[in-house]
Amino acid sequence: MLKDPRAAAAHDNAEWCDIVCGSHGLTGRTDADAWSVPRRSPPWYPDAVTLRPGIDAEALLARIDVGPGASVKDSFADLDLSGYGFRVLFDAQWIHRPPLAPPVDTPLVPVTTPDRLAAWAAAHGGGDVFRPALLTDPRVRVLARHDDRGVITGGAVLSGEGGTYGVSNLFAQSDDPREIWQAVCATVPGAPLVGYETTPDLTLALSAGFTTAGSLRVWLHA
Repeated sequence: MLKDPRAAAAHDNAEWCDIVCGSHGLTGRTDADAWSVPRRSPPWYPDAVTLRPGIDAEALLARIDVGPGASVKDSFADLDLSGYGFRVLFDAQWIHRPPLAPPVDTPLVPVTTPDRLAAWAAAHGGGDVFRPALLTDPRVRVLARHDDRGVITGGAVLSGEGGTYGVSNLFAQSDDPREIWQAVCATVPGAPLVGYETTPDLTLALSAGFTTAGSLRVWLHA
């Protein structure tokens, strides 16, 4: 059992954001306070992720481009950026699932080639955000589920090296999206999993054995 699942989830998420930014040629900075990137991050990814509570807002914002479109993942939901031109984009819950005995669900299949990654990204809807450099990073596993014709019907990303894995970018093109959560759990049944979700995906995660680990907030500069 993780001593602090919330902190573990925030650190893993920051590392995943750094990996994605790195695949776009953006160099991030990580210290005890936060991860940040000085230029605008790819779509759907923040420009900063806090790694502990009590961060000084002005010091954090000095690390990023605070123009329109800037976003901050407030991992402990304790910042007030409203005075700096930001508004709350959404609130969410960090989630955690301890190691479990191997379930009966079928694991997801790794995506290993650029062509398959392009097909995965098209099914996901993320397009150019997911670049081939992700396939050569040992910390990343892009995973897919296929139908009988080989068409991708769902997927997810696992990030991390041993120990705890972060779950992100889940998607499913089925009548029962719970299946993809169960398949993710079946892929690494012996490892703790962390991530974050909002309703209704939070409900699906909880049904797959995850528990909540604390609130987070994402701020957006309008």
